[in-house]
Amino acid sequence: MDIGAKLKAIREERGMSQRELAAKAGLTNGTISLIEANRTSPSVASLKSLLDAIPISMAAFFSTLEDSETPKVFYRAHEFTEITPGGDGAVSLRQLGKAEHHALQVLHETYPPGADTGPEAIAHDGEEAGIVVRGCIEVTVDGQTSNLQAGDGYLFDSRLPHRFRNISDQTCEVVSACTPPTF
Repeated sequence: MDIGAKLKAIREERGMSQRELAAKAGLTNGTISLIEANRTSPSVASLKSLLDAIPISMAAFFSTLEDSETPKVFYRAHEFTEITPGGDGAVSLRQLGKAEHHALQVLHETYPPGADTGPEAIAHDGEEAGIVVRGCIEVTVDGQTSNLQAGDGYLFDSRLPHRFRNISDQTCEVVSACTPPTF
C-alpha cells in the first residue's frame, strides 16, 4: 500500500492542508510532506497521531477490499493488509481482514531487534490483548513495564498509554487483538 498517497488523498478529501494536519497531529508540515512523498515512513505512534487528527481509524485507513455480500472467512498470509510494512528494522503490523466490518481487529506483529512502536505512547479506545509467539517484547502500559517471552501475554484497556519495544537481539512475533477495532 502507498501510505503517503493514501494519506494525501484522505487529507485532501477532508479539505485539510498539510500545515493544518501537522498542527493537529503535533508534527511539522515538512514531516507530512516527506510522508506523503514516501520519502520517510512514519512510526506507528506518528501515524496514529496523524490519523487521529483527520480523524480516521487505522482499521479504516488500511481497509482491504472485501466482498460485503459474501463475508470472507479464510485468509492466506499474502491476503493480510500491511498496516506498517516493516523493513529496515521497522515494526511490521499485518491485519487480518477488513477490521471496520468486524467487532474485532486481529494483527500479526513482527518486531526486529531494536524496533518499537515509536517514542510516544499510543492510546486508543478499546481493549487490547496479545500473545508473544516468538522472541521477547518489552510492553509498557500506563507506566508499568514488563518483558514478555514466547507464550506470555497481555490484556489491557487500550485507552491507557502503551508502547511496545524489542530490546533483544532476536526478532519478536506477537499475535494481538483489539476490540472494537479502533487502532
